[in-house]
Order: sequence, then structure tokens, then C-alpha cells
Amino acid sequence: MADEIQVLVVDDSALMRNLISHMVDETPGLKVADKAMNGQFALQKIPRVNPDVICLDLEMPEMNGIEFLQERKKLGINIPVVILSSIAAKGAEITMEALSLGASDFVQKPSGSISEDIHVVKDTLVKMLLGYGGAYRRQQGKKVLAPEEYREKNIDKKASSLSSDIAAHLQHLCSTKVVEPAPPPPRIRNPANTEIIAIGISTGGPDALRVVFSQIDPDLLVPIVVVQHMPQGFTNEFARSLDRNCPLEVKEAEDGDPIKPGRILIAQGNKHLEIEKKGHVSVARLSNAPLVSGHRPSADVLFASVAMAYQNRVLGVIMTGMGKDGAMHLGTIYKEGGMTLGQDEPSSIVYGMPRVAHEMGHVMEQVPLSKMARRICEVAKTNRK
Repeated sequence: MADEIQVLVVDDSALMRNLISHMVDETPGLKVADKAMNGQFALQKIPRVNPDVICLDLEMPEMNGIEFLQERKKLGINIPVVILSSIAAKGAEITMEALSLGASDFVQKPSGSISEDIHVVKDTLVKMLLGYGGAYRRQQGKKVLAPEEYREKNIDKKASSLSSDIAAHLQHLCSTKVVEPAPPPPRIRNPANTEIIAIGISTGGPDALRVVFSQIDPDLLVPIVVVQHMPQGFTNEFARSLDRNCPLEVKEAEDGDPIKPGRILIAQGNKHLEIEKKGHVSVARLSNAPLVSGHRPSADVLFASVAMAYQNRVLGVIMTGMGKDGAMHLGTIYKEGGMTLGQDEPSSIVYGMPRVAHEMGHVMEQVPLSKMARRICEVAKTNRK
């Protein structure tokens, strides 16, 4: 089907190429364009098969994943790349290097280079391929799915083994129906000056946060706390990579870290981040509490926490991501009198989390990624006394 997202699978293991290809081909909206055993063969095949997204291993002979990304950059190839590699579990620094070279996101192979249990990361992988590949097709002026071929009965039949988040995403891609947002919830109090900014983000987040934080005002004196869905062991290196390109300090949150102006805290992988406020002092608190909205860290946990601690002095921002994490308690920020922003559909890799929040009436304003940093700073600096 011409409107399916075309995936180039690059891995040196024939078994892995076949397992990954099987997962791709059984997912509605995705199709394997071709397979390659290393980066060199992938470069040769790209002009011929014209993929919409590349699934790339890092450890390969002749031309590994990092070398492929370097050459891709030299050649000006902008096809999105999702890393699927065992090295992701061993070297966060190498993974962040791959992201800095233009890879869009990454998934860990669950048990080494040849992972026969690769199916356990299927949902994570296919949602990234759908998200990044779909966004690339839209940028190229192509359709993502043919509605007449993927109406509800076909999606339900083929997607029966997929998660509810991915099934909902597919339904959304097929639908031409515009859903009007619900009326916003009543406010307890009017907005006051912003004293903290909380951001919830998922699929598409690494690239989006790089854009926002590289453009943030260096004189912004409001602390920022962020939940980016990312595995344990990667958020420290991710924060360090953001810090190199952001005029403000960026660090991975540690339990007891003070919340202070001019600093951005990134939630640790597999730890909820909450803010505890006592008088004029606020600190970060990490916990191993159960998953919320399917995640730990959860944007809903962070949003509920800052709403309780800061009431009407919060700016809540929900950005690209699949599912609905953060949508409910962005509404709590709004009800308490805080301000809320959501990333708009055209600039979102996956318009899931911000869509749900918008449809619930919890988003005051939808903002494109290119203007998000400026709008955050404008809202945060507005005097409301």
C-alpha cells in the first residue's frame, strides 16, 4: 500500500532483521521497505527504496551505527532514525552521541545483540516508527494512511495484539473528525506570577527538548522541572547533553535537589519526580511508587505535585508523546489557577498526550514547537499581580 510508512531495517544479525521485519509488517500503517546488514549497505539502499524511517543497530561490522549517522549527516539525509541496539543498555554516552548526530530516539534490545525476546519492546518500537515515520511523510507532503484501507474493522483486526495507546494512535491517524475540546474546568483562583514551569513529554521528546532549551531565554529566572519518558540509566547523560546547548543549567534530578531559578531538572528514569514545598523552600523528591498512566516517571505525578505545592503560580506544558500521561493533571494545574500550554498537532511527532489534554479542555493555548521556548518565556515573565 503506497501510503504505508516505509521502514528500512539495519542490523548485522539476519535473525534480528527477520524478527524486526515481522513486527513491522504486522503493524497496520508500517511496511518493510528493505533490510541491510550494516550502514554501508543502508546508504546504498536509501536512494532506491526511499524509506520514511530507519531502524538502526549500533554495533555492526564495516560501518557501524555511529559511522552511518556521521555519513548520513555529511550527505544531508534527513530521514529519521530510531536506534534499536543492545549497546544502548551498556553505554548511555554512545546513545546520546547517536542522538547528537541526528538519531531521533532509541529503544534498548532486551537481551543483547541477538534478542530473540525482541517482542517485549514491540510496542515501544512500533510507536516510534509510526510517530517519526508519519511525521516525515507529512513533511514530504505524503499521506500517512489511506482511510479507505484502514477503517475501524481493518485496524481492529490487524492491531488486536497492539497496545491500546498504539491502537488509539492508529484510529486518530485514520480519522478526519475534528474533536472540539470540552469546556475548561472551573478555576479555584485566578492566575498569579509563574514561580515554576513543569513539562511533560514522551515520544519525540529528545529532539523537541533540544529545540526548546537551546532557544530558552538565558535570563529566565523561573525553575523548570521535566518528565521525559526515558529508561533508567540514560537521563543523567541526556541532561548533560541538553546542558551543553542550553543557556540555563540542566541536570538530572536527585532526591533533595533544591528548586532554584535558572536551573532545569530532568526526572530520573524509573523514578517519579515530585516537588515538596515548605515555606519558601522547595526540593525535588524521587520515589519508586507504582506506575501512573503507564509510566514512571509520570507527567501526571509531576503535574499534580506542582499544582499542590504552587497552586496558581505554575505553568504546565504538555508536549509530543503517545498516550495520555499528563493530560489529567494538567487540568489540576488549570483548576488551581495555573497557566497551561500544549504542543500543536503539526509540530508533534505523536499528537497523543497534547491531544488528550486539549480535548479535555485543559490546554489554554496550542503552540508550535518552533515558538514554544518564546511562548514559555513570555507566559512565565508576565506580571499578573
